Amino acid sequence: MSDVLSGEMAPGEALPSERKLAEVLGVSRPVVREALKRLTAAGVVEVRQGDATTVRDYRQHAGLDLLPRLLLRGGNHADGLDLAVVRSILETRLHNGPKVAELAAERGGPQAADRLDGAVDALAAEEDPVERQRAALTFWDHVVDAAESIAFRLMFNTLRATYEPALQALTAVMAAEVSRPELYRQIAQTISSGDPAGAKRAATELLEPTTHDLLTALSGLDDLR
Repeated sequence: MSDVLSGEMAPGEALPSERKLAEVLGVSRPVVREALKRLTAAGVVEVRQGDATTVRDYRQHAGLDLLPRLLLRGGNHADGLDLAVVRSILETRLHNGPKVAELAAERGGPQAADRLDGAVDALAAEEDPVERQRAALTFWDHVVDAAESIAFRLMFNTLRATYEPALQALTAVMAAEVSRPELYRQIAQTISSGDPAGAKRAATELLEPTTHDLLTALSGLDDLR
């Protein structure tokens, strides 16, 4: 998969036969066949009965489940992270977070109050910077639940799976955001009181500064290349 994601294998290019792949990789043909099924499901290759297996343009066919692989792929990256993918995740985070909070206030209301308050209490009590990020993720997990949107839920699941392995590396840049429990409390209160506009504003106030700082830092890294 890495050759496809890095562009070393172009869309339309044929893969070697199952037999050849098994020989090169030192595995059995059933193992190769299962791997090809997974790549097909991911939108990375296309298998045609009686014809060659070809590379697909994952930008046109793949889903969010490919995001963790893209974030940590080789090529255009710094410290193991693909900067273009980091940028897109940050932009998605800033766009989706306020909207999810708005929907949570419209649909979740008082039912979400106890869980949100408990998550904020846990965040405020946490001293370890990495665990504080985990507490923030738990808070947003409850917000997504309250929003009652399967699309946003699946997107959040993927973004969380992408983000969690990088918690340690992101400790410094996320410190300011996760150290402001009062803003999380404000989001919780506006959701619990059924104030969609207030929830959207509060989420934007929380997410925008860190997102802006990180995007600025990424632009600086681009300029150094």
